Amino acid sequence: MIKYSIRGENIEVTEAIRSYVENKISKIEKYFNEDQELDARVNLKVYREKTAKVEVTILLGSMTLRAEDVSQDMYGSVDLVVDKIERQIRKNKTKIAKKHREKVPAAHVFTTEFEAEEVDEEAVSSRVVRTKNITLKPMDVEEALLQMELLGHDFFIYTDANDNTTNVLYRREDGELGVIEAK
Repeated sequence: MIKYSIRGENIEVTEAIRSYVENKISKIEKYFNEDQELDARVNLKVYREKTAKVEVTILLGSMTLRAEDVSQDMYGSVDLVVDKIERQIRKNKTKIAKKHREKVPAAHVFTTEFEAEEVDEEAVSSRVVRTKNITLKPMDVEEALLQMELLGHDFFIYTDANDNTTNVLYRREDGELGVIEAK
């Protein structure tokens, strides 16, 4: 079963759009067991240039699937995003199935606190364009690599399941992988 969260920016999410998105995303249910609960977060944006951006994030336990597309047509973007997610699932089907079957301990919430003397808040806010809150899940480096590839990112932050440290897996400029371990 899929739980949907559909929101629009600069666009009203009509019943027609909501129905279309839910119908298209429901196609991925065939890749999972009926008793698995999926959380689909869909963000629809329309820009002044009359372009439409569709971002879809699917949460399944410790797994995250993500895709986005920008085009002139909202419905076309939805189709392309669902196709991208299906390709991710098919490409990594055995890895996803194996990792999902394994039991994962309770998730750890990642928070960073730092102190700085006399921080100029205006200067900081003019450089920070987006803030994200993430939940770190215990996993091994192979699962972190899978998540990084599924998300299409060059880095991935995770909690090492063996020693409970916070690590960053990243793709180096030479194409190889590196791990930053926080002690």
